[in-house]
Amino acid sequence: MTRELSFTVEPGAGGRADQLVAARFPGAGRRRIAALFSDGAVRVDGKRARKGQTVAPGSVIELARAPATTDEELWPVAVDSVAVTLLFADDDLVAVDKPAGVPSHPLAAGERGTVANWLAARYPDTVGVGNDPREAGLVHRLDIGTSGVLVATRSRPMWELLRAAFGRGDVSKLYLAEVDAGARDGACDAPLHQRGHHVAVDWERGLDAETRWHVIDRRSGSALVECTARSGRMHQIRAHLAHVGWPITGDALYGGRPLPDGGAYRLHALRLELPHPRTGARLTIEAPRPPWAATR
Repeated sequence: MTRELSFTVEPGAGGRADQLVAARFPGAGRRRIAALFSDGAVRVDGKRARKGQTVAPGSVIELARAPATTDEELWPVAVDSVAVTLLFADDDLVAVDKPAGVPSHPLAAGERGTVANWLAARYPDTVGVGNDPREAGLVHRLDIGTSGVLVATRSRPMWELLRAAFGRGDVSKLYLAEVDAGARDGACDAPLHQRGHHVAVDWERGLDAETRWHVIDRRSGSALVECTARSGRMHQIRAHLAHVGWPITGDALYGGRPLPDGGAYRLHALRLELPHPRTGARLTIEAPRPPWAATR
């Protein structure tokens, strides 16, 4: 039975937003309902909704898409024409260089043009691996505007082992960023709290995060910095650099000056060092520098 994507909460039926949506789509399951909220696909009276917020009778709940009822519905469609470059592959892992502007994975069933679509086409054994059926084995994500190294696993056991390595801090990540002029070597450990599609420093509710950076090239009006992130919070490097006064060039969300060509902000995941989940040997995967990150 088709369900409308917009409905009014009936008199006497107020409550938690996620529970109201779940009642409307009883076959979806809690995890898929939660994904709608984390993706910003649910609005209450025109404003983005949190899954735990209380919704009063008479309020209008709108969904950008219907929740899937099975994991298979969310598996990425196989599309091998996505513009990603293979960096490394063996029987357990696949690593690619993701261009800026290409999403890591689809948000809704049937979407194309993401790294996960490419993985589904070239390495079909990645499909269904991991906790999110949309991701095709990806063990981490990069924001759509961020380029560079992205890694997937080809089986559930390898995914669990590598995710555990991320959780222990056994994975080292090196980024390149172009920032506003005047930047100096430094670090930031301000806690970060997600507010919709934006992340802000919040000393009461924020999660621990630490970013360090080192200036490697000074230019006219900007500087090139190497960044390391010991934690992996959403938008961490972008938010921390903006917090200390050096937003990333082109990153309008965090106050970066616009690029003349209107291109993506300048953040690149240059190198990932990780323990191979099968052998434990250290593996270094590096993506070529984009033109803006070339040093003199």
